Amino acid sequence: MNSHNTVNLLRDKNIYIIFSVTLLAIMGVASLTPAFPEIIRQFNISVQEIGLLITVFTLPGIILSPVMGILADRIGRKAILVPSIFLFGISGFLCSFTTDYQMLLLLRFFQGTGAAALGMINITLVGDIYSGNDRARVMGYNASILSIGTAAYPAIGGALAVISWNYPFYLPLLAIPVGLFVSFGLKNPEPAKKQDFRQYLKNTWNRINKKNVWALFVLSILVFIILYGSLLTFFPLLLEQQFGADPFIIGIAMSVISIVTAIVSSQLGPLNRKFTAKKLLVYSASFYMAAMVVIAYANSWMLIFAAILLFGLGHGLFIPNIQNMLVSYASINERAGFMSINSMVLRIGQTLGPVTVVLFYDRGGLRSTFIAGAGFALLMVLISALIISDKKSKI
Repeated sequence: MNSHNTVNLLRDKNIYIIFSVTLLAIMGVASLTPAFPEIIRQFNISVQEIGLLITVFTLPGIILSPVMGILADRIGRKAILVPSIFLFGISGFLCSFTTDYQMLLLLRFFQGTGAAALGMINITLVGDIYSGNDRARVMGYNASILSIGTAAYPAIGGALAVISWNYPFYLPLLAIPVGLFVSFGLKNPEPAKKQDFRQYLKNTWNRINKKNVWALFVLSILVFIILYGSLLTFFPLLLEQQFGADPFIIGIAMSVISIVTAIVSSQLGPLNRKFTAKKLLVYSASFYMAAMVVIAYANSWMLIFAAILLFGLGHGLFIPNIQNMLVSYASINERAGFMSINSMVLRIGQTLGPVTVVLFYDRGGLRSTFIAGAGFALLMVLISALIISDKKSKI
């Protein structure tokens, strides 16, 4: 796509279709967790069992992401995206009618199967439709939408759960108009080159097997270890134990991080013109490290607020920048398969985060979890500065 100014770019209908898919991709967990106490009471289950609602939802994504990516490259983006959206919406809505917990888990598995392709194909579409600084700008906007959804969904889901445990399961109905929007409104190029499957796998591997790409994958793992380990697992505990924060205050603090992330992400286009992608990685990793150090030694709400701003600043720089870098390494013929590997990598980081950082908690207590986070961020700084090159992909 040729260069547009911001106003013209925001008039492009494709952007809003991509944004709507992004909001669906994060709906499945973020909107449901506030309803967990009500679901526990409704089905008379244990606290341990409620976690299965997330596990059975995310499991299909780990298994199916590469399959969905390959199929999206072989038979087309819409051919995979549209059925996935409808499966997500219908199975999610059906959850609201069940009175059996095993059936609820089965429906959540089908909903997760539908969700498996959403977060990967939407980023792939950005790479397919846009190029140059337009691509960076749209990646930034998309990351902002994701952060806004992450901040808003818990409040929406919580408000619906106050009415009844099953009301949050009405939200997936929004997938039906989104699916129709994608079917009839999305104007995207589709892979035209029908290469031999063995050649396709070889080409995809050649795209992945580059020093920069492996380094970016490692950075993704490290940042999600910090996010899911140090921040999401132990930051709420620190706020409660050392500052006496109740769940509402903790929720506000986490929402502020998402809001700062959204604001910073939206500026990737202008920042991409002023700084190289490598410099933005170094800066973002440095902000992560500073945030972790400040949290570790914070003794006032002022320092906690400073750490929240630092983390939001780092996350807002990192997420859209690394997505923008990754999509540039694959052509349209292999891009979905390439990005599906990144989806797997993210889930590895999400899985490793809590179990890795808890080892530091066992040895050194609460503060050590944030010192560990700072150590992982320092490793990110070194990888970004010493391994990542500033060479631009020709794609």
